[in-house]
Order: sequence, then structure tokens, then C-alpha cells
Amino acid sequence: MSRYFLVFLMSIGILFSCKSEKSNQEKSTEKPNVIVILVDDAGYIDFGFMGSKDLQTPHIDALAKSGVKFTDAHVSATVCAPSRAGLITGKYQQRFGFEANGTGGIGLSDDVTTIADVFKNNGYNTFALGKWHLGENESDHPNKRGFDEFYGFLSGSRSYFPLEKPSKEKMLQHNGKRIVFNGYMTDVLGDQSVKFIETSKDKPFFMYLSFNAVHTPMQAKQEDLDRFNNHPRKKLAAMTWSLDENVGKLLKKLDDLNKRNNTLIYFLSDNGGAHNNQSLTGPLKGWKGNKFEGGHRVPFILSWPIEISSNVSFDGLTSSLDIFSTSISAAKIKNQKRLQLDGVNLIPYLKGEKQGHPHHKLFWRKLDESAARVREYKIINLKGFGSVMYNLNKDLGETIDLSQTHSKKFDTILSVYKTWENQLINPLWIEEKPWMDVTWHIHKQLMNNKNPEYKDIWNPNFLNKYKK
Repeated sequence: MSRYFLVFLMSIGILFSCKSEKSNQEKSTEKPNVIVILVDDAGYIDFGFMGSKDLQTPHIDALAKSGVKFTDAHVSATVCAPSRAGLITGKYQQRFGFEANGTGGIGLSDDVTTIADVFKNNGYNTFALGKWHLGENESDHPNKRGFDEFYGFLSGSRSYFPLEKPSKEKMLQHNGKRIVFNGYMTDVLGDQSVKFIETSKDKPFFMYLSFNAVHTPMQAKQEDLDRFNNHPRKKLAAMTWSLDENVGKLLKKLDDLNKRNNTLIYFLSDNGGAHNNQSLTGPLKGWKGNKFEGGHRVPFILSWPIEISSNVSFDGLTSSLDIFSTSISAAKIKNQKRLQLDGVNLIPYLKGEKQGHPHHKLFWRKLDESAARVREYKIINLKGFGSVMYNLNKDLGETIDLSQTHSKKFDTILSVYKTWENQLINPLWIEEKPWMDVTWHIHKQLMNNKNPEYKDIWNPNFLNKYKK
């Protein structure tokens, strides 16, 4: 082989090496796409990656394997609407009066900035799909809160199948115009999420994909019910299977368009599993609507293959409030201080650039019930009844009350909670008295390590007592 030929080969190699290096540099400086997949009322252990043995979730499990599974992740409220308000603003929702469930005819405060506002103002396409539940007024419509496109419904729940004469709040709509659909809502939302990704083309996008699954009503396609015919949790298994299929559609489309590696994806539930949808909370006490771990500790995944290691667990204390700060940091969007976010950027912790817990304290409050977490200790307060304290490292099931035996620690945490509470405004609306009474009863019984006599206002035991 002549030396001239060797020089030629070396030149070709250097050329391709430089081209490849340039391509990698360009790729690393591209703005990431961001997707928040929010599911509704899912049980803590009701996915394969969280240990479920009876519910099949292969695509969601693959998503978890491609990124980070958080083991101590929480939402900012134990019911749907305020939890979503916290996530979409990156602030404790009590700061702007969005504390009770429902929307009180008020919805999101006009002076709060949403994560979609920020992304839209920084050159992103912004898409919202599915359940909104943050207000029904024109000023609260997703198109007015930073989203270029809204394909979903305004209410907190609805049938998974077509309604003949839906209300304005329950109708499926695209930017305010009713959509008459055939089929199953979870499929419809999954298909539309794929279409939105296709339309974004070369422009980066932020997508808020808010499935109403697995919230009641417990409805599934017949073919999926047949698949799980002898399953003890037949309806939930079928609904979860459909949810997983549609997450799979989304991931496949990202792969097909070569967008997967530089797409930052979150997957989480808006609160703990509900008592009426067959969900399971595993080792956690409580469920949706109360301040025990089963109400606010949730399955939580972050996947961003180009930047974050895969198939790892992170044990630090984290919150859905962190999604806002983490996402705009990943997109290199500046001026975060003016937003006054309560969440933190998780990326440095996941890359090993910072050690320890992203949060050392978290807080919850909904009307008469409240809680505070400071490191491994947690207190729960019930107005008119009292307080309890647990060490979650030793007692994840929250059964051993330490408020009397560790009174100094209890007083310290209560003081920290009061300091936080003094920063808040009064709730702009409350819940109906029957619901407040049921919730109060549930908390009292659980604080006493007893089973509640009733869990909702339709229970005969509650109705008989309430009539008296």
C-alpha cells in the first residue's frame, strides 16, 4: 500500500471524524422537546416499574428503564385540580388561593404564569391534551394560558365514550370547537398526541398530555375487558393496558422521527390512587384526598436519554413542583428568579453535580387538613382534632405517632409549617360541607389507626348519620 493512499485514507477519516463531532455538538445544543404525561388517580404500585405483578404496563416500564425512577416523589395536593395547579405553575397553589378541589368558578389566578406561557414565549410549540380541570371561564381556557393547541375537555371527569349531548365542560374540543369522536377517549388522546408531534416539525415543543385514565367512571373497550376476563381487577387492568398502549404510540412516534433522545419526558400521577377505582397503594397508608403518603406520594419517571443515565433510581425528596424549574433549565431559559418558583432543577442531582435531597421540606394543605415533611419526619394536622408525627424512614406506613415522645422535634416541624402557612392567602373557595365532613372523618380515623366508616358522601353509613 503506497504512502499516498495511506494519507488519503487518513484524510477521509479525519474528515468524517470532524463531521461527526460537529453533528454531536449541534445535537447537544438543540433545544429539547418536553413532554409531561400526567395520569389520573393511579395507585402507587399499579405499574410494572413500581412492582405490580398483575397490571401489564410494558411501554411505561420501558420508559422508566430509559431514565430515572424516583422513589420519594410527591405531588403538591392529594386531589386533582389543586395538584394540577401546582404542577403547571411550579408554585404551591395555595399561594394564589387554589387550595380546594374543583375550580370554584374562579380557576387559575390571572396573574400566575404557567409553564406553557414560558415555553411559548421562548419559541416552542405548546400542546395541551386531555383533562384540564383548571377553570371553565374564557380566561382559564388552555389557549389563554400559554397553549397554542388544546385538544381535550375542561371538566374533572367524563365518560370515556362519546356523549350524545355533552356540556361545554365535558365535550371533547379542539381550541373551543366541539369534536365529535368515535372510539375510546384514551385512544383518541394518544392518537392526537402523535399528530401534534408530527405537526411540530423542526420547531421544539412542550406537550402536556393529561390522560383522564384511570379516573372513574371505570370504562374500558370490550376487547381489553376480554383480554383480562378473569382478572380480579378486570376494569382497571383493561384501562391501564389501554393507557400503556397509548404511551407506547407516543414513544414510537418520537423514535420514528428521531426525536426520542432529545425529548425530556416526565410520567406521574396527579395524586394517589382513589378508593373507588380498584387501585392499590402498596405499603402506603391512605389514598387520594388525605394527607397520608398514599394520597400524595406518586410514581414518577424522568427520561432524557441524551443527558441522563438510564435505568437508575433516585431516592432524594422530590416534587411535581420541580417539573417547571427542571424543564426550563433543560431548555436553557433564563430569568427564572422573577417566576419565584417553589420547585428546583433536578438535573444537577441526576447528573451527580449536586448531592443530597432536592428538598428538605415539603408542605400540603387543603382546608381543615395539612401536613409538613422535614427530612424523614412528617406531621399531619387536623383542625379541631390534633396532630400526629411519623418517622418515614422507620415507619413508611405511618402507624407510630411520635408527636408526644419526640415533642421537641414535633414543635420544630410545626413551627416550620406555620412559617410556610403565613406566606399563603386564604382559599378562594371551599368544598361542600358533606365532602369536608367525610374528609375530616377519614383523617381522624386514619390518625387513630382505624378504618374509616365511610369514604365518600354516597356511603349509606354517612347518609344516615348526616340526615340526623
